[in-house]
Amino acid sequence: MNKNDLGKIYSGGESIIRQGDPGDCMYVIQEGKAEVFRENKGKEVRLAILGEEDFFGEMAIFDHELRSANVRAVDEVRVLTVDKRTFLKRIIEDPSLAFRIVEKMSRRIRELNAEVARLKT
Repeated sequence: MNKNDLGKIYSGGESIIRQGDPGDCMYVIQEGKAEVFRENKGKEVRLAILGEEDFFGEMAIFDHELRSANVRAVDEVRVLTVDKRTFLKRIIEDPSLAFRIVEKMSRRIRELNAEVARLKT
């Protein structure tokens, strides 16, 4: 890991966010990988493995709801925390950032819809 980067380093297996916790920020992976999963009836259901430049927790910036999933480090991972104020400032500086985030969120919704349809058949 590059010591000059900003962000917090999490060790493999360490929790970054927990399902059900309140959230007011999003996260951007600078280096490493993180696993997104939900707990359902005592079992873990993996939703995604995220890597460099992926983001998670963004729904908290928009809806102020409880976290909908857990995220933990797969191996050592450096994660930058972005609060709502910083996020809005970056959108003003680079409006295309908003488009890229909506694009990624739309892709995630399509993948989720496809998975739901697959499970119903």
